[in-house]
Amino acid sequence: MNPYINRPRPGRNPDAYKEFDATELYCARCRKPVPVRKRLLLVLPEGDKFEYLCAFCSDTVGTKISRDKKPSKLIV
Repeated sequence: MNPYINRPRPGRNPDAYKEFDATELYCARCRKPVPVRKRLLLVLPEGDKFEYLCAFCSDTVGTKISRDKKPSKLIV
């Protein structure tokens, strides 16, 4: 049995890389990778939907749904 397989590393958090934010994406209008701005688009029951905009032409270059770890309470 290999002792290095499935062995947790000390001091490492396995949940540390579950979610990423983009800093640069390809823009079809500019025809190159560009820095992006993140904008909240919708608040959904399954999580917040964000839109990534090109920093130069403000064209939409991607979207992301950020999943909440705890369910949000809706007060009506």
